[in-house]
Amino acid sequence: MKSAALTIIEPAEEPEMDAPRPEPVQTRRPQEPAAARERTPLETLARAVLLPAITFALVLLGWTVMQAAFVPAFPDVPTVWNKAVETFSDPFYVYGPNDMGIAWQVMYSLGRVLAGFLLAVAVGIPVGFLIGANKTFEQAWLPLIAILRPVSPLAWLPIGLLVFRAVDPSAIFVIFITSIWPMILNTAAGVKAIPQDYLNVARVLNFNRREMVTKIYVPATLPYMLTGMQLSLSTAWMVIVAAEMLTGGIGIGFYIWDEWNNLSVPSIIVAIVIIGCVGILLEAGMNHIRRRYDYSAKKE
Repeated sequence: MKSAALTIIEPAEEPEMDAPRPEPVQTRRPQEPAAARERTPLETLARAVLLPAITFALVLLGWTVMQAAFVPAFPDVPTVWNKAVETFSDPFYVYGPNDMGIAWQVMYSLGRVLAGFLLAVAVGIPVGFLIGANKTFEQAWLPLIAILRPVSPLAWLPIGLLVFRAVDPSAIFVIFITSIWPMILNTAAGVKAIPQDYLNVARVLNFNRREMVTKIYVPATLPYMLTGMQLSLSTAWMVIVAAEMLTGGIGIGFYIWDEWNNLSVPSIIVAIVIIGCVGILLEAGMNHIRRRYDYSAKKE
């Protein structure tokens, strides 16, 4: 029997044909909003004036409705406006030791605030440096600060009256107590946040103690110190009004209390507006100082 040779026939290669490639599906992206057109200086000014004006108009409208419908004894807007014109027509009058114009009242209050604030700066910032740089000092003083810091500033007023036996030193003492805690804690936080590389470079350059303070500690801690000072000043201006209500004498706080005893509610409202405006000026001044000396703000 003849053996049959098994022949494997490979299929002939078909000529390669370029298969049609599927076209990429173009997905429609959501239309992006057109880039906002930059506002002109006139438009920016208009928004800065118009939006607050609308807010104030709504407040005055609500005031008018409340006075007419719910609290008739409350002074209306024209009455308060006339009182404001009368108050600012002669803000520097002096009719006696306890009867002075509104400008003198504000200046007396500002003097007490600045005295207590500067005293807190002189004490709080060095103490903050010691707490931030020295672990032993931190462990010794932080528990006492944690106990005293939540105490209401007005709780210190009787202590001040007992110790100083005078109105002005007592009010300054209350402002000092109010202002010192944010300065201590923010300064200590700034010292702890100094990068170790700064300290290593100072050691390599053999900085002495004075150079360490002036070239490393103060520049690196300055943003924290300025933040603490800004918080302290804002709080001090709020506290002085309540302190002066209790101590009497000359000051915007006592002015409000005296006008309440005279049942002059329009004068009280005018004084409240003045307190708010002075607070805005103090805040703006601290912001200017912070931008001027804060290197981190200059980078923004």
